[in-house]
Amino acid sequence: MTVTTTETSPAEVRQTRTVDEALVEGPRLLRRLPEGTEERPYELFEAHPLGRVIGAEIRGVDLREPISERLRAELHRALLEFKVIFFRDQPITPQRQQEIGRMWGELETNPFIDQGDDAHIARFTKGAMPPSYENVWHTDVTWRPAPAMGAILRLREVPPQGGDTMWADMAAAYDNLPRAVRDRIDGRTAVHDVIPGFARFLDEDRLREWQDRFPPVEHPVVRTHPETGRRTLFVNVSFTTRIVGLEQEESDFLLRHLFQQAHTPEYQVRFQWRRDSIAFWDNRATQHYAVNDYHPHPRVAERVAIVGDRPY
Repeated sequence: MTVTTTETSPAEVRQTRTVDEALVEGPRLLRRLPEGTEERPYELFEAHPLGRVIGAEIRGVDLREPISERLRAELHRALLEFKVIFFRDQPITPQRQQEIGRMWGELETNPFIDQGDDAHIARFTKGAMPPSYENVWHTDVTWRPAPAMGAILRLREVPPQGGDTMWADMAAAYDNLPRAVRDRIDGRTAVHDVIPGFARFLDEDRLREWQDRFPPVEHPVVRTHPETGRRTLFVNVSFTTRIVGLEQEESDFLLRHLFQQAHTPEYQVRFQWRRDSIAFWDNRATQHYAVNDYHPHPRVAERVAIVGDRPY
């Protein structure tokens, strides 16, 4: 039940009641595969699910060895079906990490993140200094006209405890939105802007430079996955600023509700890193959150990201 006060606007009361009434529609629908897709076994490796709708550990693959087209096709099917796939005990070099990424497409660079040994490797280093910020749920680089298709992350140095990463299935999040909310957002676009996510790291001159270099872009609030066809919620708190065509009050209200969906445990998987573990995720279908709970221990990760397409 929604409790209202005299300070709540009539429009917000109507929206809140619509959402609350729709939330009692029934239990959550948890589909890992698109509707009508038949589950098939994998022939070249074992896929061990880690969550109900998202995440699987791949066993029986040595990423140091050549990857045949048949193996690449099976790994790609696992990526689409599980949205994020994990590998243990893979002491690959940064060069090999890039080679694997290029099997899925062109690699992108990120001007806001420190580079590793190559411009296509983003290095995330945390050490003894106090953490400057806590992470948030997000989808990578949605401020680009064509956000990344996916990313491959490898841990080079792992803290003795903590430092897990979580992923959320945003197709499951969309499936379980109240009908009234889906009706309100289907067909709409939202503005994505690099500045909210990175402004705290830039001085005034660089802020103006990046604003000119990376102007805001619009993406569908709900994108259609280009390979699976699934409808996927595509807004995130780091970069999405408003829904086009709505008054600011309603846009803010709806975005708060949509951002919260990644926090639902039924849509999540949590991965505990070990040295030389690898995660490969579909950036078109997920959000992720790097848990910052290991200070003052070091954590070093390296990522390659694969260029994607323009959402529709």
